[in-house]
Amino acid sequence: MSTTPAITISTLDYERIAALLENCDSSHPTAAKLESELERAEVLEPAAMPGNVITMNSSARVLINDTQEKDLTLVYPKEADGEQGRISVLAPIGAALLGLAEGQSIDWPTPSGSTHLKVLAVSYQPEAAGELHR
Repeated sequence: MSTTPAITISTLDYERIAALLENCDSSHPTAAKLESELERAEVLEPAAMPGNVITMNSSARVLINDTQEKDLTLVYPKEADGEQGRISVLAPIGAALLGLAEGQSIDWPTPSGSTHLKVLAVSYQPEAAGELHR
C-alpha cells in the first residue's frame, strides 16, 4: 500500500491554500504537512483537472481505516461543519484528501495515530461542473 500517492491540485486551490497557510499559526499541527503536500503536487489549470480528483469544495465517498465509509466535502476552515461532513483542509483528514483521485489511498498522521484513507468515488467536483473560478 502506497503512503504517498501522486496528487494533483488546481492553480486556484494552490494559490488559495498557500495564502491560507501564510496566515496560519506556525504551530498549527497540520499546516506543515499540508505545505509539504502543496510542494509535491502536480499543479494544473482548473480547466485541465481530471474529474475524479478531490479539489476544494469537492464531495467524495471515502473509506476510513478499511471499516467506515463517509461522504465528505473538502472545504476551507470557515466553512467546516463536521455534522454535515464538511471537513476543513486544515484538519488532518482534509489535508490528506486534497489532490487524491478515485481509487487512491494514503496513510496520514492524525492525533489518534495513523489513519488509512481510500477515495471510493468523487461525487462532485467544481471544476468538472464547470465552476472554474468559484
